[in-house]
Amino acid sequence: MDIGFALPVSGAWATPENVVGIARRAEELGYRSLWTFQRLLVPEGSHLPPVYTSVLDPVVTLAHAAAVTDRIRLGTAIVNMPFQPPVVLAKQLATLDVLSGGRLDVGLGLGWEREEFVAAGTPYERRGARAEEYLACLRALWGQDPVQFSGAFYQVPAAVVRPKPVQRPAPPLLLGGAAPRALDRVGRLADGWISASRADLDDLSTSIDRVRDAARAHGRDPGPLRFVCRGVVRGGPRGPRLTGTLDEVRADLPALAAQGVTELFADLNFDPAVGHPDADPAAAVRRAHEVLEALAPAGTPAPGC
Repeated sequence: MDIGFALPVSGAWATPENVVGIARRAEELGYRSLWTFQRLLVPEGSHLPPVYTSVLDPVVTLAHAAAVTDRIRLGTAIVNMPFQPPVVLAKQLATLDVLSGGRLDVGLGLGWEREEFVAAGTPYERRGARAEEYLACLRALWGQDPVQFSGAFYQVPAAVVRPKPVQRPAPPLLLGGAAPRALDRVGRLADGWISASRADLDDLSTSIDRVRDAARAHGRDPGPLRFVCRGVVRGGPRGPRLTGTLDEVRADLPALAAQGVTELFADLNFDPAVGHPDADPAAAVRRAHEVLEALAPAGTPAPGC
């Protein structure tokens, strides 16, 4: 099981200096990947947790990290497809893949906050059908020129679309989602799955098995599929997996690998002591470096990993 780390994107610790510092230290320690997530807005009166109040753009943040690293991979977990036309996102992601030397992992989702759809000027309905066509359109845009795509929702007139991503035929496309239909979609169309921040870390195998079954049912080999766990790490008393002391968190890793997880990235943004807008930035960074050192791949438990 590979180990990654989430960049500072939420709250007071999400500063340019901290993005650079965490990215560089993670690469030095041998982490496989860095990750971001997307939140456009928090509706007034919403009961969303404070972690969502102030969030850096995921693609721009990865570009900032790409400029100060050389080897570590860069992942979005996730960008919501409906919030921008495919041609816009394809251009952004291809650019990031070029500027990073082919280090991009593309995690995509459908979105679920209705007010974000209103603000983005896109329909909430038929998100699943739109997502499937969106994936096909992305792959067409990254394919051979001249590009041309004609679908029910998206149109691209015959055109040259460059630069192409470094990774051919495309960067890995991973999907989020927890509903059965979403998991089936992963098995049919994507290169892997990313679990959500609220996922039950004792039951990831159920979703992983469903994705694999869907792949087989559609004539695909499930072997190469990737299963990425957003590992929300929190301090304090022992609770669900990845909470408690760093020794307890580290001891949870083999059980996650045993469920079929191929990669876990530690995410501190969802810890109120780190990602809250009123959290102490200096304390948040100290905590991040403690976790970085404790979970560094060279020091992770061998069994199951």
